Amino acid sequence: MRSDQVQHWAAFSDGEQGGNPAGVLLGATLPPAAEMQALAASLGYSETVFAAPLGDGDWRVRYFSPAAEVPFCGHATVALGAALAQAHGAARYELQLNHARISVEGQRAGALTAAALQSPPSRSAPAAPALLAEALALFGLTAHELDARLPPALAHAGNDHLLLMLRGRARLAAMHYELEAGRRLMQAHGLTTILLGWAETPRLFHTRNAFAIGGVLEDPATGAASAALGGYLRDIGWPHEGSIEIVQGEDMGMRSRLRVEIGGEAGASLRVSGTARQLRA
Repeated sequence: MRSDQVQHWAAFSDGEQGGNPAGVLLGATLPPAAEMQALAASLGYSETVFAAPLGDGDWRVRYFSPAAEVPFCGHATVALGAALAQAHGAARYELQLNHARISVEGQRAGALTAAALQSPPSRSAPAAPALLAEALALFGLTAHELDARLPPALAHAGNDHLLLMLRGRARLAAMHYELEAGRRLMQAHGLTTILLGWAETPRLFHTRNAFAIGGVLEDPATGAASAALGGYLRDIGWPHEGSIEIVQGEDMGMRSRLRVEIGGEAGASLRVSGTARQLRA
């Protein structure tokens, strides 16, 4: 396994700008876990995805952040879908993760590649008061700054995420926290990210995702958390009308766009789609 074999993609781009960079390595077999972790750390992207064919169009997939392996990553899956479409053509690819089976579709769309993932099953539940108190303290927030229509929740669509929805855009733009304190909180509660968001309209959301457990302060686009958000909105009866649009990364100067399609079946997976652009190594 060599670093020059890695493809570099920005997933969930806003046209030919923005998106969340991910490394993609397609190989005949998966390297040892220690090698994958070392390569992910050297690349420094929030996620690097490794994939090897299982036969009949199926792929074995693992995801590594700079600091740890994660069970599922949305933006790296979209980057993988783009890479597979480029290498093997427009198709739906079945992916075997550590703990779930999902799929990704990829197809060329002019200068970009469009991709859509189907997440693992989803669920949500109210956030425990102790966890909420810790998270508010981490970000310097008060309960008054939260949107009462969207109560704090734990949401899952492959990973566990804490959702904190805010009353205004300005408070979202001012998000800050200490990385090591965030890592300790996420590790203690089994969280992959903490999503802070604001609903501009019932179908347009602005979000930011803290990813301290992966050694990354913030992700500019987070497909897994977006899927979890969609499942949460379904569970609370939010008027999403079947889909939402998410703008993420704009406060980082890496504006990204994600679309989440939401069905009515409790516990169902979510379809998360966007475009990807290939980066130079």
